[in-house]
Amino acid sequence: MVPGGSHTYAKGDDQYPEDMAPVISHGRGAHVWDVDGNAYIEYGSGLRSVGLGHAHPRVVEAVRREVGRGTNFVRPSAIEAEAAQEFLETVPTAEMVKFAKNGSDATTAAVRLARAATGRPLVAICRDQPFFSTDDWFIGTTAMSAGIPAVTTDLTVTFPYGDLDAVAEVLELHAGRVACLVLEAATAVEPPPGYLQGLRALADRHGCVLVLDEMITGFRWSEAGAQGVYGVTPDLSTFGKALGNGFAVSALAGRRELMELGGLRDERERVFLLSTTHGAETHALAAAIAVMRTYREEGVVARMHALGDRLAAGVRAVAAAAGVGEHVLVRGRASNLVFATLDADLRPSQAYRTLFLRQLLAGGVIGPSFVVSSALSDDDVDRTVEVVARACAVYRRALDVGDPAPWSGGRPVRPVFRPFA
Repeated sequence: MVPGGSHTYAKGDDQYPEDMAPVISHGRGAHVWDVDGNAYIEYGSGLRSVGLGHAHPRVVEAVRREVGRGTNFVRPSAIEAEAAQEFLETVPTAEMVKFAKNGSDATTAAVRLARAATGRPLVAICRDQPFFSTDDWFIGTTAMSAGIPAVTTDLTVTFPYGDLDAVAEVLELHAGRVACLVLEAATAVEPPPGYLQGLRALADRHGCVLVLDEMITGFRWSEAGAQGVYGVTPDLSTFGKALGNGFAVSALAGRRELMELGGLRDERERVFLLSTTHGAETHALAAAIAVMRTYREEGVVARMHALGDRLAAGVRAVAAAAGVGEHVLVRGRASNLVFATLDADLRPSQAYRTLFLRQLLAGGVIGPSFVVSSALSDDDVDRTVEVVARACAVYRRALDVGDPAPWSGGRPVRPVFRPFA
């Protein structure tokens, strides 16, 4: 009944070994149960949206309280101002904020605002980062560009991560035509020294808008995102995912001079910035307020880093002990760990990823990554390392015979961005 079998491509059956894609019944904390009654320790919670764990008491209570008061009105609710104030205190580099329901809308609004403010047509995005929006300006640059006119895609140019000279070259090649630079401040690798500050200087020199996508880094690098860690102030930034701990809420934030273009107090031509019927649903904003307060008051980010450090050390140790330390890799910031599966020639392998995921699932661990939530316990992490150790033993056997197929159980998992089924 649903194209692709899910409402998010990253949750599709093709992302899991054949006949082993669980359908979730419910979750609590860092654990989920499928409709067949199997229990799993979960990583990558809700594609990084559930940082506090499922059904977190403070969030659930805040939502329950607000739902009983009504969720959507013909005029703004008082909680909208409360949520805005909480957000701007949490992300002090921003001067104004507008809420929406998903990251794509917020990031596309940032692009539209940048184009309006500069009068320029081109968007420059970091080509080494996987996702910015479901909208045409980005999806047209991917392998799934069907349905998007080339005239739209031609307005997006790209630059590599970490190379200031390359960014300068793009800005000079398209002098006076680039409206904004769009990127995540960091992913699995840390920014080179001075890189973000250099981007800030280049944006200022060329008169374009610096947009930081904080969908993942927000509430994982720090409550204020990557900008709160690396000391760079973007013109605009976008938040989502963990902001609502699973409830649909995102945010576009930034400098007042830009944000007011979408408001009522500016004499310049107005920008249709964000206008969503459900953008300020009271229960979602109540969730966001509870999330922000919990992170600040309970040291959530520090806990996620500690859990990630414990997990990464354990996985690396058992992989090395099994003789696959060069093949099963853990990368990224401790609060945002991903794993790589390499073949005998040390090349990324979907077939070996399938083997690895299958062994994890069989051991009661589910996740496309090792991204932690703060709800994990030390025992959960230790149990995960035990399961990984068994998976690594099987991985070694597959490497020895030169074929993971006997342990894959069917077709390999596949990348999301591909032109054909």
